Amino acid sequence: MVKRGFKYLLLLTVALVLAACSSDENVDEAAEGEGSTEETSGGTINIGMSEDMVTVDPHGSNDSASAQIRRNIYESLIFQDEALELTPGLATEWEATEDSVWNFKLREGTTFHSGQEFTAEDVKATIDRVNDPAVASQVAFLYEMIEEVEVVGDYEVNLHTEYAFAPLPAHLSHNAGGIMSKDLIDKDYQAALDAAGSDVSLEEYYELREAGGDEFQTVADEISEHIGTVTGAETDGTNHLQLADRSPGDSVTLSRFEDFQNGEREFDEVIFRVIPETQARLAELDTGGIDIANEIDTASAERIQNGDATELIESESVRMNYLGFNMEKEPFDDPLVRQAIAHAVDRDEIISGVYDGYGIAAESPLAPDVWGYDENLESIEVDIERAEELLSESSQPDGFTTTLWVNDDPAIVDSAVYIQNALNEIGITVEVQQSEWGAFLDQTANGEHDMFILGWTTVTADADYGLYALFHSNNFGAPGNRSFYKNEEVDALLDEGRTNPDEDGRQEAYSEVQQLLIDDSPAVYLNHTSFLLGVNTGSVNNIGLDPVGNIRLENASFSTEE
Repeated sequence: MVKRGFKYLLLLTVALVLAACSSDENVDEAAEGEGSTEETSGGTINIGMSEDMVTVDPHGSNDSASAQIRRNIYESLIFQDEALELTPGLATEWEATEDSVWNFKLREGTTFHSGQEFTAEDVKATIDRVNDPAVASQVAFLYEMIEEVEVVGDYEVNLHTEYAFAPLPAHLSHNAGGIMSKDLIDKDYQAALDAAGSDVSLEEYYELREAGGDEFQTVADEISEHIGTVTGAETDGTNHLQLADRSPGDSVTLSRFEDFQNGEREFDEVIFRVIPETQARLAELDTGGIDIANEIDTASAERIQNGDATELIESESVRMNYLGFNMEKEPFDDPLVRQAIAHAVDRDEIISGVYDGYGIAAESPLAPDVWGYDENLESIEVDIERAEELLSESSQPDGFTTTLWVNDDPAIVDSAVYIQNALNEIGITVEVQQSEWGAFLDQTANGEHDMFILGWTTVTADADYGLYALFHSNNFGAPGNRSFYKNEEVDALLDEGRTNPDEDGRQEAYSEVQQLLIDDSPAVYLNHTSFLLGVNTGSVNNIGLDPVGNIRLENASFSTEE
């Protein structure tokens, strides 16, 4: 598979910020600001997070705050490096031996945090669990095509898929693919069986799951509400950090795993602190109370750039913000209405006015560095006269009144206000309706909205992840297709793109899909944001930031003034 790289820039300007924070022992040195520095080993890295994690269970949620922490605890079979290139993880090599069979050779000599040896049985237990209907995992869509995990030997597995699935390696690199020990998984299932008062033994449950059928479904329904009790409180991975303490709503502490077998680390501990207010995170960054602070608004980025001991890092992203339409409601079932709106929205004005010039206009749902993007697409350009002409030919020639639903993200709200004003120019009156994040997701999943603004990050850097969830008719509502868009040609091309083992054939399918999605306009593709990171360089060095927005700690080190 062809993979693309990304640029990582140290900036002297603005953007979204993930900032870096320091330990108490480094505060005085950072505050002084003068003098040369030298790297030292050991100590604590403090990271200011805007949101609390949902759970440490890799199958329990698909939120970015949890992913940021879990990716340091669990290793996946395949890694993404900072350029999102696929590299060996717990699997040292892999290949498709048949259209629907992938073979993986596993890393030997690896131990879990508990001291248990990593083997193929842990891979089987993890994948079987994420696909278990009793778990009802939000990330099951990543692995639902896997029908069987065949243990070939202690360090070799075959993954049998229901159909040929070309992007499987990319899906396995997702943080949800972190491998848990079979011991932890067994413990979680046993706790669920006990809590449900089931007389089915753990071994019997696994046998029932393998066979399927009504009896299994009955037991699965009984234990479902109790699944995750153990894995949501305890961890057992193989990565460089292990869970030391968690205080929900306040902090998560991870300590160095001394027997980590995939590279040296220069720190002893990482504390993720929940600091919801942007200005509070900035203040902590300035004083050295934290070393890294995430999700700083672009208006605050210049403050980081101008700080005596702070620095701004930018990464191009694989995130796309979009204006979606509920195509099950009039008048958004009319393509002329959707196209008129697409021509009325100036994406460059949103980038300059809302995002302070950071990011690029979206030509399609895929960012340029996602595999499958086609640079030769004919995108929709801003053209008010054309917008007015299309609307006059539509089912709503005299305009109409509608609502635009948003969450409480300030940049999204500001984008909505811009769109409200832009559409008013062509006779469409828009009321902006704001909800908190959880309610917004529930309401748009249920189809209660007219229009909405949302973002989607193509975490795997493969077009399948960027398009299938959002636009395939199998995924109406919560899985991703909140536009309730159905186009048989698009469905067929998306199926072709994920099942064709030939890379050129996949690219051709995705090129056609993207052009259809531009022309049909189930959404207006607004912008690809830049991710920014603020680092207190008086405290820490070599902090990375990838295009998914992950803070990379692999090479982190401390600096002290001489």
